[in-house]
Amino acid sequence: MNAPTATPRRTRRGVRREQLSDEVAARLRVDIVTGALRPGTFIRLDETAAALGVSITPVREALRTLRGEGMVQLEPHRGHVVVPLTRTDVGDIFWLQATIAKELAATATARITDAEIDELDQLNDELAAAVARHATEDISAAEFAFHRAFNRSTGRIKLAWFLLHVARYLPGQLYAGDPQWGASTVAGHRELTAALRARDTDTVVRLTADEFTDGARRLLARLDEAGLWS
Repeated sequence: MNAPTATPRRTRRGVRREQLSDEVAARLRVDIVTGALRPGTFIRLDETAAALGVSITPVREALRTLRGEGMVQLEPHRGHVVVPLTRTDVGDIFWLQATIAKELAATATARITDAEIDELDQLNDELAAAVARHATEDISAAEFAFHRAFNRSTGRIKLAWFLLHVARYLPGQLYAGDPQWGASTVAGHRELTAALRARDTDTVVRLTADEFTDGARRLLARLDEAGLWS
């Protein structure tokens, strides 16, 4: 038997570093979208790394990712600074998500099986239980699982991937921490699965669009409250 080379170890370290970079980027992205990091704020490598308990390398790579997304910009000799987020930016993010999601919803109505709808009902029950416990992390996970199963039923994997990619801009913890949002979402999901069983495409698409309209309204209200545009 040949002796193992060092390549697998390098690969594992590379994968872990990439995961850390993604996690840091996700955290910073949410902080920017929710106004926790204000426009004009400089994101310091050492301070951010210490606050998140990681090394400087994944922070640097995360900032490179966010720079490519137009969320931060690099100022020579000064570092990365948060780019202003406008109301139009927020509207565009939700418009794009809603446009993709409505297309997936129409396809799901035609293709989803009764067994898959049963799964959605079960996942929604898990979401309801998490909402009742006020378990923020569980709420986020259950909501993600519901929509992943819903989108998977369409068979349109590439389009679902694009939706997932854009959904990174949704501050999930903001919604999961709002009991009123949780109760409303559980009720909306029940309407959605009932419409799926009835093969009512118009209602499924409308309910899907309503989620994004509501999401945009809540985020804009949060940013207004935080005085982001004052």
